[in-house]
Amino acid sequence: MVRLVIVSVPECGDLQAGTDAAGRQAERRLFVFEIGEYVVCGNKGVCVVEDVTKLNISDVDKEREYYILKPLYMAGSTVYVPVDSSEKSMRRVLKRDEAQELIKGIPDIPLLVITNEKLSEQMYRECIKTNDCQELIKIIKTIYMRKQKRIQAGRKVTAVDAKYFHMAEDSLYGELAVALEMPKDEVESYITREMNRE
Repeated sequence: MVRLVIVSVPECGDLQAGTDAAGRQAERRLFVFEIGEYVVCGNKGVCVVEDVTKLNISDVDKEREYYILKPLYMAGSTVYVPVDSSEKSMRRVLKRDEAQELIKGIPDIPLLVITNEKLSEQMYRECIKTNDCQELIKIIKTIYMRKQKRIQAGRKVTAVDAKYFHMAEDSLYGELAVALEMPKDEVESYITREMNRE
């Protein structure tokens, strides 16, 4: 089954004026992301930019250009993101050195402060939406500590904590796998080894 997802966010222009061979002002489209580049796109995680094209789909502006993205960890999915608003919904995957610095900094990343248990899911959701690796680490660290406390008290982990722990790990490890050029299922043990070196 093939799934089609069109990501739409508020528009922002990315046209730049240039001069053509005859000296006239010409519009030239700047593409923020290159074909073949790895990007993080919302809850779709790491994607590869497969193409830039106009879509021939009903109810879609036929003149608007879209990035065609293939999620690495969602087989059969395709994501279409408008080129003119991509900077609000996409970002480049961390570089190797950035990923290594992030891992070294994990001990210094603070836990989330949850003062109202009923608002924990909302807080987790907001962190996930940022697509920021440090926010994902905050979720993982916070839920890990909450899990340990609950186990010590003889209680199970809440369904909300289990759900967002998995989502945060999945997103973070997916990106780090690409940045560090390793299989996704080896990222957790890599982080543990690096943390033990310190």
